Amino acid sequence: MADLTALLDDLRAESADLDVLVAGLDRAGLATPTPAVGWTIAHQLSHLAWTDRWSLLAVRDAEGFRVAAERGFTSGTDPVEAGAAEGVGEEAAALLGRWRAGREELASALREAEAAGLRLPWFGPPMKPATMATARLMETWAHGQDVADALEVERKPTARLRQVAHLGVRTMGFAFAQHGLPAPAPDRPIRVELTAPDGGLWTWGAEDAEDRVTGPALDFCLLVTKRRHRDDLALRAEGATASAWLPIAQAFAGPPGEGRPSREAN
Repeated sequence: MADLTALLDDLRAESADLDVLVAGLDRAGLATPTPAVGWTIAHQLSHLAWTDRWSLLAVRDAEGFRVAAERGFTSGTDPVEAGAAEGVGEEAAALLGRWRAGREELASALREAEAAGLRLPWFGPPMKPATMATARLMETWAHGQDVADALEVERKPTARLRQVAHLGVRTMGFAFAQHGLPAPAPDRPIRVELTAPDGGLWTWGAEDAEDRVTGPALDFCLLVTKRRHRDDLALRAEGATASAWLPIAQAFAGPPGEGRPSREAN
């Protein structure tokens, strides 16, 4: 069972690392374009704040979340883009303050939800508070990567990547479904072996599985968050199912999007 306290500690640390990158930016700095087409750093931070707001609604008012989600995602406008655009032109102090306050409020709410034994509605299947904390960690890391790329900063990978990688493995069936493909058969398990930042080995799946994915944990996380193209990563797939999975792997809810072009295509 996932330890919510440890997950929230990781989420706070990941948020703090991103905060270091953006704390000194003014409005012009927040307007720096990121690799996400059409999104500046302000869009990235506003999106994180927007998702925290939706997460908080899911924790505090499950029925209100369902009604708002049905209304927001059938209105003809893209609520994700609208939420990201909220921060465009906003003063740096206001945007950063909104993001910081929201993430702290959500952490407290997730602790309360865990104590109450709640399952939380979401845009995919309902989830436990620990799963939501893992998802927020994944998104914070992924959008933080966009910010780091925009600022030309190379981030040092940490052990927190294990949570991102875990989510990438757990969403394997979802990734196939997003592409209209049948989920891997139970008798065709995939073994995932990733080299951790400290040189250790993180593993998922049966050790004797014929289908295997191996490589650096950082590369796997960049793949499942679609921050790098498959061709630019040192990941190896063995077996038909593993080979089919890597190009479509995604750790996040919603449509897969176009992903990032390969370096060769740039």
